[in-house]
Amino acid sequence: MNNINRRKFLTTTGTLVAGTVITNSLSGLSSNVYAGNKMKLAAVGTGIRQTDMFGKKLTKDYSDYVEYVGLCDINPGRLEYAKNYIGVNCPTFTDFDEMMRNVKPDKLIVTTVDSEHDQFIVKGLEYGVDVITEKPMTTDEIKAQAILDAERRSKNSVIVTFNYRYSPHRRKIKELLMENAIGKITSVDFHWYLDTEHGPRYFRRWHGLREKGGTLLVHKSTHHFDLVNWWLDSDPDEVMAYGDLEVFGSKGPFRSKSCRACEFKDKCTYFYDITQDERNMRLYVDNEHYDGYIRDACIYRNEINIYDKMSVQVKYKNNVLLNYSLTTYSPYEGYRIAFNGTEGRIEAWIHERQTWPMEEYDEIMLIRNFEKPEYFRISNVEAGHGGGDKRMLDKLFKDPNQSDPLSQSAGTRDGCMSVLTGIAARKSIDTGKPVLVSDLTDLGLMEQRPK
Repeated sequence: MNNINRRKFLTTTGTLVAGTVITNSLSGLSSNVYAGNKMKLAAVGTGIRQTDMFGKKLTKDYSDYVEYVGLCDINPGRLEYAKNYIGVNCPTFTDFDEMMRNVKPDKLIVTTVDSEHDQFIVKGLEYGVDVITEKPMTTDEIKAQAILDAERRSKNSVIVTFNYRYSPHRRKIKELLMENAIGKITSVDFHWYLDTEHGPRYFRRWHGLREKGGTLLVHKSTHHFDLVNWWLDSDPDEVMAYGDLEVFGSKGPFRSKSCRACEFKDKCTYFYDITQDERNMRLYVDNEHYDGYIRDACIYRNEINIYDKMSVQVKYKNNVLLNYSLTTYSPYEGYRIAFNGTEGRIEAWIHERQTWPMEEYDEIMLIRNFEKPEYFRISNVEAGHGGGDKRMLDKLFKDPNQSDPLSQSAGTRDGCMSVLTGIAARKSIDTGKPVLVSDLTDLGLMEQRPK
């Protein structure tokens, strides 16, 4: 980003103050009681996540409940395209404070580069609005503490959009665990695979820089760590991790500025022709000249400083052990997970994308000790993170007061515990030593999360 514009776009957050443990969730947000009026939304950051995850879906399916009153982005070209793509007539701004002073929204949606989330979350709270932020909530422990402190000073709340919690498959696992189907949980094996189409995307974009996305242990794994935290109802205590960059970045056989400019197109198995993607051409390529952001940057460029393979061990406060890994160049996309309990085991496989035909369901296998396996088949034909997106958006914008018996809504504590797991893992890789999560912020750890 252009540094001069960035200084104008971002402003300094307030000073830090000490506080108490926060256990807020979506129920802590202001309810949808606008006396028949629509919820007024403002958004900062108008890339793919804002325009597709929220923008177009909200204007198409939730127009009876919400309306955009302001959009903000440092890139004026992308901002104008996003406005037209979403289909709104609201004013646009390149200055965040100007937007907040002028449009006075009920809620602010934050979908900027990860490392800047804290700036806008804190300022949103200071402007007296509830904040909805895309995951990860932030990228380091100092920023996490600033968000916690800002919420403690405020009458408003922060929600982190962990859409994976809302999919039927993950919900069924949660229900089985709440029923003590396999007794006391003792350990979890969780292995996530990004395929050769999805994985390299993170190395083409700003996510390849740890100063922007905190490494994939924060940007991507925050989804996965949050699921385990939620499933176990306990906090991570101690983290030990290993990671390396072996396929992408400087380890690559050749490099260029971008795929478009590359002289090795015929040799690179990861070549991406962005010119065939009209959406990315119009949103990003047509607006490169404003901020210099290249959407199809070379996956082998030397500046990449994140890991492409990661292995993490986590000891939870309730003594459950998690063995986790993330691979970024797998032949298929999905994950395998198993819960070991004193009275049995739960296993699940998810293939989110693969080259061979897929079934229209995903299975969960429950094996009680000394008994035959029991299988649960969960439909996987719903779009949007296995149907999680729609259920989450319904909760956020259509019926915020709907019951939440499985605690699927997530607040700052959930957002912190998920990113702190990744931050601790990153620190462990850097130092070669285990890291205590309790050393990172002033949040006290819980052996059993409150219902």
